[in-house]
Parts: sequence; C-alpha cells; structure tokens
Amino acid sequence: MSSIKHTVVIVGYGGMGSYHTQLIKESDRVIVSGAFDLLEERRALAAEAGYTAYSSYEEVLADPEVDIILIATPNDVHKDIAVRAFQAGKHVVCEKPVAMSSAEFTEMQAAADAAGRVLIVHQNRRWDEDFRVIKEMYEKETIGSLFQLESRVHGANGIPGDWRHVKAQGGGMLLDWGVHLLDQLLFMIDSKVTSVSSSLSYILGNDVDDGFEASLQFENGIKAIVEVGTTNFITLPRWYVKGLEGTAIIEDWSLRGRIVTRNNASEKIEPTPIRAGVGLTKTMAPPSEGSTITGDLPAASELSSSFYDNLAAVIEGTAEPIVKNAEVLRVLILIEAIFEAAEKNETIKNFDIYGA
Repeated sequence: MSSIKHTVVIVGYGGMGSYHTQLIKESDRVIVSGAFDLLEERRALAAEAGYTAYSSYEEVLADPEVDIILIATPNDVHKDIAVRAFQAGKHVVCEKPVAMSSAEFTEMQAAADAAGRVLIVHQNRRWDEDFRVIKEMYEKETIGSLFQLESRVHGANGIPGDWRHVKAQGGGMLLDWGVHLLDQLLFMIDSKVTSVSSSLSYILGNDVDDGFEASLQFENGIKAIVEVGTTNFITLPRWYVKGLEGTAIIEDWSLRGRIVTRNNASEKIEPTPIRAGVGLTKTMAPPSEGSTITGDLPAASELSSSFYDNLAAVIEGTAEPIVKNAEVLRVLILIEAIFEAAEKNETIKNFDIYGA
C-alpha cells in the first residue's frame, strides 16, 4: 500500500463539511489540513479543531501543499468552485448532488479532463450496510429472483432549516435524499430503466419538494418504488423487497428485519380461510403451518475499499473509482426525468440515461 498522504482542504465547513473530518480520520492515506468557509464563525470552529482556517478560496488554491478540494457547500456553487480548483491543479471531491443539472456536471467533467485531475462525487450511501444487504440478496437471489424493491426514507422534521428550502440553491428532497436512493438502485440493478412516473409533495409550502414518490421500471422486469418523506410521523420500512421465493424487510438503519421464504421441502397445503373484516378470505389468509421459513437477513456484501482509500488509489493511478462519473451522470439524468414526469403528470419513457 502506498505511504503517500494526500492533503484535503474542506470548502464549506458546515455540518457535512465538518463530518468529513471524521470520515477522513478512518483513512491512513488522506488527511485534512484546513478549511475555508464564508462564515467567520465556521472558520473559527475549523481553527479550534486544529485545522488551518483559510481567509479566502484564493488562498486555498494558491497553497501548493493542498492536493484535494472537498466541496461541501450549497449545490448551486459546486460547479464554479470545482472548475477553479481544476484550473489550479487540484483534485476534487464533491458532495452530492454534484451539480444542479446533468449539463453542469458535464462541464465539471470537461474541466477535470482538461486539467488531468480527478473528480469524484461523494455518493457515500453505497457503503450503507442496509443497502449492501439488499445488494447481496439481489446478486445471490437469496429470496429468488427479485421483481420488486421498495426503498424509503421517512422523517417528520420537515426540510432542514437552511438553504435546502431554496430552489435556486438546489434544495428539495429529490436532490437531497433522492440522489442517494436512486444511486443505490442504479449501482445495484444491472438493467436499463425503461420508464419512470412520479409525484412531488409541496405540502409544507416551500418552493422545493418536501418529499416525492417515484416508480421505476427496469428492462429486466424489476419494478422499484422510491419514496422520501419529511411529514411521516409513522415510518414505513427502509426496504421491502419481493422475490419469486420469498420476501425481505429491513425496518431501519439498525438492520432490524427478516426474510420469509417458501419451504420447498414442505408438502403444499391449502391455507385455511380466515375472517377478514366482515367477510372470509383464503387468498389473504396466512400461509399454512410449515409452508414458510423465517430467517435472519444475510451478511452485507463488501465493497473493495473505503471511499477515501479508493480516492487515494484513483489519484495514484492504481484503482478505478468505485463511484464512476458516468454513473453519477445517469443519476442526474434520471432525476431530471423524475422532475419532468411529476410536472407533466405522465410516465416518461423516451429518455436515455445510458448514453453517458
């Protein structure tokens, strides 16, 4: 393993920017040396934490000891900060969503390529254990071939009280959380999206969405339902997944859940009708005793490297990025299709996220 340590300066030392210092401490190949923020109080916090507090972005770019600019600002300024970094010979890690549009991201990629620098987007939810469990089930067909996945994130706190309320700064839940859930699906499912329908919620009265629902159809027959809500005082499961041989549920990030599969060794016994409301049903009766097996969730699949160790290896030319820019571009194009589907109130079919 290389002994080179790559030096990072964080631009935007708010909640997410300061959180990156904890993530980077887990890597022995990348270190944080400093931070810059427009707000004096945040620069003071960086200094208190032992980092160099730069007085301007120009000062950051002029520092020859800085290898990497980590962008953790509001979304609308990502592109300009990144392009200036590339022109100064720096590599860039950018928080998601990387840009306000797929066109903006294409400009960022072009600037990185022209400078011969690395651009990597922090799509960190690929490392979430709950997602890696589902990915393992998809790849190993733990409950048979999957045909429907439901991925949800619910809260009851509304939109955070900052720029995420503001459309011009790239606020809203589709861009804030949807980008994660959609990235997970496209990273996992090796098939093209053929159609998308969606609806956005504006129930809280902001000029950005406070939640959304989207339905994706994949060429291989899988249907995915994606939902983000900020007005849910009772939450639905993080994952609900159906396969030809069973069903799996993951309640939340603590990995409470189970799988129930068909017991193929059991003799098939017709279920006994039950009273349901004021009627009888056999169709919706519980499976007969012994016809199913309840088990624990499988162990999560492993990614080849942590985000920051992978970043260092990519810069050194010894590895491919786990988060590839072509994949990021596909997610942005899909988000644009979801916005369009909601605005037009129709299913969008004629779009291509795979030309990227």
